[in-house]
Amino acid sequence: MYLELQQRLTARLKTVLVDLYKLQPSDVDPAVFAVEQPPELAFGEYALPAALKLARALRKSPKMIAEEIAAALTPMEGFASFEVAGAGYINAKLDRAHLAKLLAAGAEREQPKRDRVLVEHTSINPNKAAHIGHLRNAILGDTFVLLLRAAGHSVAVQNYIDNTGVQVADVVVGFEHLEKKSKADVQALIAGSGGGSRKSFDYLCWDIYARVSQWYSEGTLEEQAAKKQLRLDTLHLLEHGGNATSELAELISTAVLRRHLETMARLGIEYDFLPRESEILHLKFWESAFEKLKATGVLYLETEGKNKNCWVMRRMGAEMNEGLDEDAKVIVRSNGTVTYVGKDIAYHMWKFGLLGRDFGYKIFHTYPTHTCWISCEHGEKEHPHFGGVEAIYNVIDSRQSDPQSNVIQALRGMGHTAEADRYTHFSYEMVALTPRYAEELGYTVSDEDKKKAYIEVSGRKGFGVKADDLMDLMIAAARGETLKRHTDWSEAEVDKTSEQIAYGALRYFMLRFTRNSVIAFDQKDALAIEGETGPYVQYALVRAKNIFRKAGVTPEEALAGLAENAELAKPTVLAESAEKAELAKPTVLAESAEKAELAKTLGGDEGADIWALLVRASKRSFVLEQSLVSSEPAYLAKHAFQMAQEFSNFYHKHHILNEENETRKKLLLATAAIALRELVKTLELLGIEAPEMM
Repeated sequence: MYLELQQRLTARLKTVLVDLYKLQPSDVDPAVFAVEQPPELAFGEYALPAALKLARALRKSPKMIAEEIAAALTPMEGFASFEVAGAGYINAKLDRAHLAKLLAAGAEREQPKRDRVLVEHTSINPNKAAHIGHLRNAILGDTFVLLLRAAGHSVAVQNYIDNTGVQVADVVVGFEHLEKKSKADVQALIAGSGGGSRKSFDYLCWDIYARVSQWYSEGTLEEQAAKKQLRLDTLHLLEHGGNATSELAELISTAVLRRHLETMARLGIEYDFLPRESEILHLKFWESAFEKLKATGVLYLETEGKNKNCWVMRRMGAEMNEGLDEDAKVIVRSNGTVTYVGKDIAYHMWKFGLLGRDFGYKIFHTYPTHTCWISCEHGEKEHPHFGGVEAIYNVIDSRQSDPQSNVIQALRGMGHTAEADRYTHFSYEMVALTPRYAEELGYTVSDEDKKKAYIEVSGRKGFGVKADDLMDLMIAAARGETLKRHTDWSEAEVDKTSEQIAYGALRYFMLRFTRNSVIAFDQKDALAIEGETGPYVQYALVRAKNIFRKAGVTPEEALAGLAENAELAKPTVLAESAEKAELAKPTVLAESAEKAELAKTLGGDEGADIWALLVRASKRSFVLEQSLVSSEPAYLAKHAFQMAQEFSNFYHKHHILNEENETRKKLLLATAAIALRELVKTLELLGIEAPEMM
């Protein structure tokens, strides 16, 4: 409602400026129509700097302009007053009963249909178990999908699978040359493994990957060189396909991929399509892209220097001259192999429907509500179409900023400027561990590392936290606390609540930090019931549920009562004459004790905490839009925490169930119902379940 009222205010301001000063919105600096939030709620809910922006053009004092605009804005439905403050700001105060009625009715604007959007997230190399860093990627991506869909976008979720890359090649080397395992041996290991345990196949691959990484650096220089060549030979076999080594890689990567989907499903994270690099290679995506890149001059063949016989692309900002550019980005190596960036350019051309080719599709996994497809060379005749979208978001860590910029530069170079503008690198920083948590996990932490704010993890070195292990540890901790509080609960109740708390804590912790912040993860901090945590927000919600459980009324019944009373107490502007219309201020009619009590409770210092909670509850759509525009889910996580804080203040100040004044009790119950509804809906947007009890 807050956003809708703000938009109504902006539209009215534009009309007023046309009427008063003949200023057409298209001819005015957009900053004139800015709507800000005052530093304190007591000043009002909105602040207009229009008079300050127009003073020079109109050759009047800002205060005089502000007085003229404020008078012209009055009266306006939904607003109680417009007051000039300071040097020329206009503070707009809402009609409190009007907003209360809107909130009680749950009136929300129907979202218009927006663009078809593709969000790519998770994208773990299918060579080992998912770890804590992958969880940040997946949670960020999944939450942004929820936000986009809530705003009316049609969203397809993709998880890119690099099944022919060097990481998979390393695990293949480990099985073939260190473990001496055949394809049949690996099949037996997969068949005998269980998900998310030490016997799990993705866990086994985790250990082999760490061993191979160490093995490459062992031995004499000649032995190390031979191992490096073995790695390259294996990589070429994977890229070429149609051989025993590539078949083994396919077996390994598919088994690990299935485990990744199981891991992410624990957090409610699902996918629509799994495009694989093997199909980008074998279906000649690159060949089509290569011809377009050469034809438009984006790529050129270097004839001298260190990049001789390579196809290269000048980096963004480099001068287009005839001289040798040693810093040019290599897209095709001198031996004819394509770099990661080259394949990525082709892939993103497909995303935007610019390639003229498509994947084959087959069903890979079935979720309760939809099917997840995977790419192949020859698939089903009937299948969804996942390319040709209007906008894309790639959730990829900040270390990949340069390759992402290269793809955008290539799109611009080929003349696809609109597509490049709708390409968003949804970057984020790494997840590390606090020294305390690293020690709790059994790692040896040096005295020097103990002084650091965080310790970086490394899958290659085998140092880190597997995603499934982390979730299991958090569930166990939540279960211990739940059992202490509820000794009479059944096993099923304990299990469900423990999972909701643990998963909620994990998701919230990954979302509460802005994307450009390094996260130092600590399980104790994430699960804390006090502070800016998921359990704190969940507990506020459970408290609200308990109010209605004890009161013997439903939230819906409480909301219906407020909607009726708010209508009775709605301010009426007296405008029976021109003189009255000019002087009138919105006046609350208080012809009965019930109306007077409602007006009193909603206004003044006595009801400040109630009003603060109602205003906060009205801002969900406003914060949702803010999160989308900035590509920053942390704003919505902060909103959830602030909602919980406002509710806790309200809860402790007002003894709702013992309130003797029935009119006031109805308002308090309705306020709690509004807070409950908004907490539930906000947590849903964050992908967090609301427990019944804690």
